[in-house]
Amino acid sequence: MKNIKLIEVPSEIGAGTRGASLGIDAIKIAALDFMSNFFIHFPSEKVPTENKLLYEPIESPYAKRIKGIVTMYERVSKAVSDTIRNNFFPVLISGDHSMAGATIAGIRMAKPKSRLGVIWIDAHADLHTPYTTPSGNLHGMPLALSINEDNDDMAVHELDEETKKQWNALKTIGKIAPKVLPEDVVFISLRDFEKEEKHLIDRHGMKVISTNEVRRKGPENVVRSVIRYLSDCTDIYISFDVDSLDSSISKGTGTPVSNGLREREAEDLISKFMQNRKVCCFEITEVNPTLDKENLMSEIAFNILQRSVNVLMMN
Repeated sequence: MKNIKLIEVPSEIGAGTRGASLGIDAIKIAALDFMSNFFIHFPSEKVPTENKLLYEPIESPYAKRIKGIVTMYERVSKAVSDTIRNNFFPVLISGDHSMAGATIAGIRMAKPKSRLGVIWIDAHADLHTPYTTPSGNLHGMPLALSINEDNDDMAVHELDEETKKQWNALKTIGKIAPKVLPEDVVFISLRDFEKEEKHLIDRHGMKVISTNEVRRKGPENVVRSVIRYLSDCTDIYISFDVDSLDSSISKGTGTPVSNGLREREAEDLISKFMQNRKVCCFEITEVNPTLDKENLMSEIAFNILQRSVNVLMMN
């Protein structure tokens, strides 16, 4: 049985749409509506944010609010690292997906000799860099910085020295770079990405499992093949962006995309992954209740969170 600790990261400075910082409270309200004591059942920690930067001018157009992101990475990576070192299993509920890079850094800081596999359940690849980004939003970059990638081949922007310095600080946080090998990343339900990101996926031969493949093979077979694919990894981190769900049910997120997973498919996938003893951390992210009706996205997210943690506790 695992000791679970909840880490709340209500940061949204990496996103382009406002409101993801409210996602954690919306999920807690969903738990109350379901009369669940989930949030009083486990020890928890709330990481202070830099969301005040949302009211200040943007200094770097290709890496918006990157100084605040660096500060957040230091805080979140320490919270995750300390949690693992104290023999707890970290379950992160975060605002925007940029924080996943800090979670990965924290795992590697706690386990420097580990070979970390990453299961990225997301409509988007999040493999942009400040050199390639169409938006400048850091929530499109956490995987690129985790694999220590600039993607110079596809660069379209020239960076000023300060942005370069901050970007390098993100890539090397914890003095480990790369934190993940590209071949140890598995995308599930990926379906919305730019040519710059496809270039990295193709160049590194990164594994992509489509929504249709999940449907055709079934969650159990997909989980089995992914675990086999990551067999050389000593630890596995699961990052679940709610926009991996189909846009018909994922209205309450900043970037909904059609042809996504159904709620039950996502629930089955994650709970089956959680049965594997190599899984050392789980993160759920990008719930934005300001875009939602009747808190539906938060309710779905809570159901997935609760079932996943229940499976963890039984293992």
